[in-house]
Amino acid sequence: MRRALAFLVALAVALALLPGCEEPARGIVVWHPYRGAEQKALETVASAFTAKTGTHVTLLAVPYDAYAAKLEAAIPRDNGPDLFISPHERLGSYLSNHLVAPAGDAFPDGDVARYDAKAVDAVTDRGTRYAVPLASKCVALYINTTLLPEAPATLDDLARMKGKLGANVWPLVYEAQSVYFHVPLLHAYGGQIFDGKTYAMVGPEASQAADKARDLIASGVVPPEPSGDLVKQLFASGRAAAAISGPWLAGDLPADVRYRVVPLPSIEGAGKMRPFLTVDGAFLTPQGARLPEARALARFFADGDMAKIRRAMGKQDVATKSVWEEHVDRPELRADDAVLAAFHEAALEAVPMPTSLAMRATWVPAEQALRKVIRGQSTAKEALDEGRVRYLDIMRAPPTKSPSPAPLMALLGLTLLALAFYAVKRARHPGFARELQDSKPAYKYVVHSALTILVLVVLPLLAGAATSFFAGTRDAPQFVGLTNYVEILTVRGAPLRDWLSHGSFYLTLVVTVAWTVVNVVAHVTIGLILGLLLARPFLKLRALYRVLLILPWAVPSYVTALAWKGMFHRQFGAVNAILVWLGAEPVSWFAKFSTAFTANVATNVWLGFPFMMVVVMGALTSIPKDVLEAAEVDGATRWQAFRLVTLPLLRPTLLPAVVLGSVWTFNMFNVVFLVSGGEPDGSTDILVSEAYRWAFARNAQFGYAAAYAVIIFGLLALMSRVLGKIGKDTEAKA
Repeated sequence: MRRALAFLVALAVALALLPGCEEPARGIVVWHPYRGAEQKALETVASAFTAKTGTHVTLLAVPYDAYAAKLEAAIPRDNGPDLFISPHERLGSYLSNHLVAPAGDAFPDGDVARYDAKAVDAVTDRGTRYAVPLASKCVALYINTTLLPEAPATLDDLARMKGKLGANVWPLVYEAQSVYFHVPLLHAYGGQIFDGKTYAMVGPEASQAADKARDLIASGVVPPEPSGDLVKQLFASGRAAAAISGPWLAGDLPADVRYRVVPLPSIEGAGKMRPFLTVDGAFLTPQGARLPEARALARFFADGDMAKIRRAMGKQDVATKSVWEEHVDRPELRADDAVLAAFHEAALEAVPMPTSLAMRATWVPAEQALRKVIRGQSTAKEALDEGRVRYLDIMRAPPTKSPSPAPLMALLGLTLLALAFYAVKRARHPGFARELQDSKPAYKYVVHSALTILVLVVLPLLAGAATSFFAGTRDAPQFVGLTNYVEILTVRGAPLRDWLSHGSFYLTLVVTVAWTVVNVVAHVTIGLILGLLLARPFLKLRALYRVLLILPWAVPSYVTALAWKGMFHRQFGAVNAILVWLGAEPVSWFAKFSTAFTANVATNVWLGFPFMMVVVMGALTSIPKDVLEAAEVDGATRWQAFRLVTLPLLRPTLLPAVVLGSVWTFNMFNVVFLVSGGEPDGSTDILVSEAYRWAFARNAQFGYAAAYAVIIFGLLALMSRVLGKIGKDTEAKA
């Protein structure tokens, strides 16, 4: 009876809970890179869609820097969004990685007239529309109306304001060394960076544009080395009459800055400055394209009423025509959205950015060429022609005939066979069984560490080594054997006289070795001096000094690197301010190899000396006092006691620290990448930053970059072995 009653109770509970066990509807998942007002506007539109259709919409904000990588990792595994919002220029990459599907009935033929024609062209590839256009973005001219009541008709009119605006006021500020901001000048002279097939920033038109950019800086119209933060700072403080920037600048300006925005002006003797146009689109993933709700949501985002919300709340230059037609008919809207209307006008004149994968490879060689011209290191023609050669080298196709994998497999088999023979020989040793039995209790303490190292270190190394034998895209890798290694070690087939030319492995290796030696010597020297000083028992406030000197080590390296980069700015950096105060001329730190290398070394020394200082202080505590007292009794001077007693006793502790510091410095990517960025012209890049550029800035040549990584690993293993041998020999002699 009791069993029957218990069964009935359990059945009743199960029936009561059954409805709650149903899996909730997934709804539509949307990824986007928006923040602030744009994000709030998107959330409002998504809520309106849910209220209208009953379909739940999940919005996920993803950092822009990691956006493409996360999409590529998630969508092929059906773990990504159904719909994502992204700038259109990545369409070529999305198509090659099969991340998007045609928009279909989310953007039917009848809707083409609803949107700006250039926005439609931007999201279209080979006649197929892949996104619903949401908003357009481009740069325009900000005018400080306090300094310039009227907008200049031409760029040359603005340049002629030099010296008429007051002390320390620049007529114009923009990121002149960035190709993205240089493109409007290029278009004004009739040039282009990419012609749809290949690099096109060559010829007389491109040379004229580069010379114009150089002249603007040389004549004092535009400040040298302007960054995005500097543009904002100068314009916001009233020290720049005009600025070329995008809608993002308006959100960073204080409320008391009086300004207006107009489309970019013309250039005398050339034409209209036309910037690149970027269109944010609602892209459907392959899984999302199968869902009617996802297609309906993409179309809903661009609906007239929803576009009004995104314009009013999110301050977006929406691509829906009806919104701007209403804007023209109502003067009060024109007054409220004057800045947005100016950007819309500028967008109608802009050039949609190409979406080809080949286009993305143009940025680095084009920017290197532009900077050489601006710094006066080369004529415009020479620099731009060199940029084209570098682009063609980057885009060089892998060999058409793949080598046979048999030799490589034979080498791998011989290696495994040698390891097997060694293992058998080791196992047959008389004491091996006993040692194994004695060590068995210790295995349970190290097995988890061994597995962790296997998964996080060994397997990635093996995967990288395997990748180095392939070339081509990730979806269609082509086995090339040792070709990547041969290309690196022969400088991609260059003659022997060019093996120390720009970008070669051997020149980068020389720079890397010099970088490592200079830094480690400075780390050890400064750490040794400070460690000896702080070890003195009678030093006052010793504990405070220790804390202060360890702080550079405690701060994340990328934060320190960015801070030091700002301090080395030519006009507004603290280092040049000190030099000017001392009566010296300011230095363009990143215009020459010697000064750029010095800036990198100074930053890394600041980061690295605390480690050596701590090692020295720890080692000093292990030196017996009676040894030093005996040296003093024997009449040794302080220098003799240090050289003959203290230093030999410190050496066994210092040598492992030197090995570790050498490995860290050899691969110190953060400092090189963030401080000098490889400038000038990539000459301060080290091996690890060069490998990074081949993987992520030069047509995604992952196999080539993996070969670089394997070579770096081999060099570090050899260096560690040599330094360890030197340490053992030194101890043996002692």
